[in-house]
Parts: sequence; C-alpha cells; structure tokens
Amino acid sequence: MSKKALGLNTICTHVGEIKDEQFKGAISPIYLSTSYEFDNVDVKRYPRYFNTPNQEYLVKKIAMLEHAEDALIFASGMAAISHMFLAFLKKGDHLVVQNTLYGGTSNFIKEEFPKYGIEYTFTNGYDVSDFEAAIQPNTKLIHLETPSNPLLTVTDIKAVADLANSKGIISSIDNTFASPVNQNPIDFGIDLVMHSATKYLGGHSDILAGAVAGSKAHIERIWNVGKNLGGSLSDFTVWMLERSMKTLALRVKAQTKNAKKIAKFLDKNNKIAKVNYPGLKSHPQYELAKRQMHDFGAMLSFELVEGIDAMAFQKELNLIKSSMSLAGVESTMLLPSETSHALLTQEERDAVGISNQLIRFSVGIEDYKDLKQDIKQALATTKVSSLA
Repeated sequence: MSKKALGLNTICTHVGEIKDEQFKGAISPIYLSTSYEFDNVDVKRYPRYFNTPNQEYLVKKIAMLEHAEDALIFASGMAAISHMFLAFLKKGDHLVVQNTLYGGTSNFIKEEFPKYGIEYTFTNGYDVSDFEAAIQPNTKLIHLETPSNPLLTVTDIKAVADLANSKGIISSIDNTFASPVNQNPIDFGIDLVMHSATKYLGGHSDILAGAVAGSKAHIERIWNVGKNLGGSLSDFTVWMLERSMKTLALRVKAQTKNAKKIAKFLDKNNKIAKVNYPGLKSHPQYELAKRQMHDFGAMLSFELVEGIDAMAFQKELNLIKSSMSLAGVESTMLLPSETSHALLTQEERDAVGISNQLIRFSVGIEDYKDLKQDIKQALATTKVSSLA
C-alpha cells in the first residue's frame, strides 16, 4: 500500500510497528539490549547510533507523518534542535532566527553559539521581509517557529522557504505547537522539521524526547553529529512514544476542537485583555493560518486585565492544572514569564511581548463545558486589585 493511500489515523496506528514474529503479539515488542551481534549482519546496531530496532522503526512513523524521507529521535526537544543547529553551522557561519520562539532555543543560541564562533541574528519581526533583512553573506540556516511559543504568531512558511531556497540556505522549523496533524511544513518547501516529542507526539506528560525529520541527506548529516554527542534515548522511552503516537491524530483533533471553543469564550470575557489564537478571525494572521494549517491547533495564550494576579487566578482553578509542560491529554496553564521564558531578562521579554499577565493554555481532551466552567469560577473568585 502506498503512502498516499494511508489515512492519518492508519499511519499513527500501524506505520513504524515492529511485527512480533515470535509470539504474534498485537503491539511492538521492546528490544532493550545495548549489545548486538556485529559479525555477519547488515546493520551494526548500537544505541548511540540511533539504530536499535525500536528506534529504527519509530522514525518511519515520524517521517511519514511529516511527509519526510527520514527522521531521527533524540533524548529531548532541545537535544533535537541543538544537534540540528550543530550539524549545519560551524565557526564563521551565520544563523537567522525568528525573534518569537521558545525561550530555551533562544537561550541555547545566546549561551552556546559564541563558544563555537557561530554568528546569529534575531529577526525584528516574523514577516518574510524581516528574515530577508537579517540574511548575511555567511548565512547558512534560517530557523522559524510557527505558531510561535507562547504568542501564537504565524509566519508564512512558504515565503520563508522560498527565500531560503533562492539563496541556497537551509531552512528549519519548530513544528511542536502545530504537530504533524495540523501542519506539514515540508509540503511548503522547508528542509528540516523538529519537534519536542515530549509534547503532542508523546501526549501523556510521561515522555521526554525530541525528533527531527527531513531528507535522507540532511538526516545523515545530523546523525553524524549525533553519534558523537550521544543524545539518543532509551528503547523503553522509544517504545512508549510509539505506543502514544497511535492516538496522536485522535488526541490532537479533540484538543483542537476544544481550543477553538475556548478561544471564542475567552475573547468575549471582559476580564481577558487579549487572546492569542490563530483560529480567531481577529488574529492578525488568521487568513495565513487557514492557508498553511490543516486546523488551528490546541495551544493558545491570553492576557488577564490589569489588576487580576495571573498566579492567583491559576491557583483558583480546580480542573485545569498549573503545569510546566504542554500538549498532554489534560489541560494545563502556566506563566511564560516564570517558565518557558524565565531565562530571558525582563527587557527581553518586554521586547517580544511576554507580559507578566500572559498565560499560556494547553487545551486538553476534557469536556468543553467543564473547562469553561473551571475558568469562569476561577475568574469570579480571583480578587481584583484596587489599583486596577
């Protein structure tokens, strides 16, 4: 059966399975060995080479979901993106990177690149003209994130990919927020797609992993760095991730359906100053999001009006958890200023619009009416400062 003949749920369920030829089990067996025969075998298997049976088969699922030729999995999302950067950037090279993106990525660039002699420029905005203005003669890689974390800005993927291709520059994207269910950047010309697999690919808040998908040539280049840095993950985690991805499409579609309703509810509430969600017609890039996304995703953020303490509001929630990560089946909220962007200075956060009133909301699979009621009661019981 060809790739095009397979539906999304079928890919999630069956691609990348290891058939249990010995006992005929319905799920993939786990191969926990760290030592494999080397004589008279076609593949020299070794965990650090990313090619144990569970690793080798899981990347087939990830690659097919992202419409890529190949993929690699890593011990975390940061391991994935750092390997990708170091595979395509060396001393004297230059990176153009979007200014609105995950704080950990920004911090990695600022902290580690000077040690390697790698230059970088953060764009002034997220239009293609901002990327073009930042390109230098030694630019080798352009990296973007859309929708961005946590402001849900949307960047024109095809425009940036076309710009990079016209200048012989590699392009990469963090597709974590959208997931392959809602967005496939390779279809628009992007070279490399990375994920924090801890998030939607895992989906149950119990896996730490990362992934990169792209052409075989590009993935081999990342593999050459990976075998030296050793950022592979255990086969038990690989097995858990393959299991979790069987329900990826079901989970993300249910979460996205909830998020669209929640965004509209929050947008009409007078205690909410602003809602950031690409599925709202008021979003500046709503039409662009419609063109390049299959659906608008399950992540949103919102700002409480002045006078309502953001942390106090979260403490009043009964159902929605205050939690560090995102994309689990359970709904969670956090303050980006205290978590994902805490490594940035106050001035840096202000510059990219991360206010202390901003809350990031990862919408789960609970019933919408229960999520709505939890937010309503928390807003009603949170005291408003007399200074408001």
